[in-house]
Amino acid sequence: MLRQVISQMKTKTCSLDPIPTSLFKSVFTSCEDELLSILNWSLQTGIFPASLKTAMVRPILKKSCLDVSNLNNYRPVSNLSFLAKILEKLVFIQLNDFISGNNILEKFQSGFRAHHSTEMALVRVLNDLRSNADMRKVSVLVLLDLSAAFDTVDHPILLSRLHGMVGITGTALNWFKSYLTDRDFIVKLNDFSSEKHRLTCGVPQGSILGPTLFNLYMLPLGDVIRRHGINFHSYADDTQLYVAMSPDDMGPMDSLLNCILDIKKWMGENFLQLNQDKTEVLVIGSEAERERVQVYLSSNCMN
Repeated sequence: MLRQVISQMKTKTCSLDPIPTSLFKSVFTSCEDELLSILNWSLQTGIFPASLKTAMVRPILKKSCLDVSNLNNYRPVSNLSFLAKILEKLVFIQLNDFISGNNILEKFQSGFRAHHSTEMALVRVLNDLRSNADMRKVSVLVLLDLSAAFDTVDHPILLSRLHGMVGITGTALNWFKSYLTDRDFIVKLNDFSSEKHRLTCGVPQGSILGPTLFNLYMLPLGDVIRRHGINFHSYADDTQLYVAMSPDDMGPMDSLLNCILDIKKWMGENFLQLNQDKTEVLVIGSEAERERVQVYLSSNCMN
């Protein structure tokens, strides 16, 4: 498996790597046994090597036309060492097989999953909206967005999810605890580098395991939404809520508003925050129906 994993990984080199990745891939068979011993030692002891916990972060301008003096216009791109990614990939394969085989992931979460995509999420939501229109019902679609969601994941809560909801125990759980804790990063811009800074929360940016761990962190959200009878679909940290209403029934709107309040409460309890600037509401129906819903929304503030 190790040879297959290394051969399939992208040939990208991080400045933390002692040698270029292309060179390592071409000669690794000469030290394959030693590398395998290191990887097995990590898995058997439940310890993620401290030397692999550092990330190199480079700020990249989101668009070339943006103001370079505004820090909000930059996207932090995180790079990890190649050896760290090899170890993560081996764990990811086992973790993914386990959660897929036990049907653990949220049914309506399409982000970072095999055989799921943004297209599948779009098709499902669009089909439901068209079905509502065929029944002459107005649809209200709320697009929720989170602020820096991957960066605010609480480690004790995530480990509790892995133990209580996923069923990971013993050495495996200790490995994830070691993997998440005592991480740090260096910011590099051109030829200048910062000192190391400690990370106390979040899943590692640029990592192989990070997206899957975030999906597991968000597992309870589906139950929060289902308690209100609201249709939804998620892709990573983006969630779409939608309801259908008859012209003379605003009950689903009340359920939707109560659901959003519960979501905000759950987010607060889990150190997540809705980005209200990017949260949008779309009303689908005739002009008269859209105006009626907008008036109702104005009188029942969603904030």
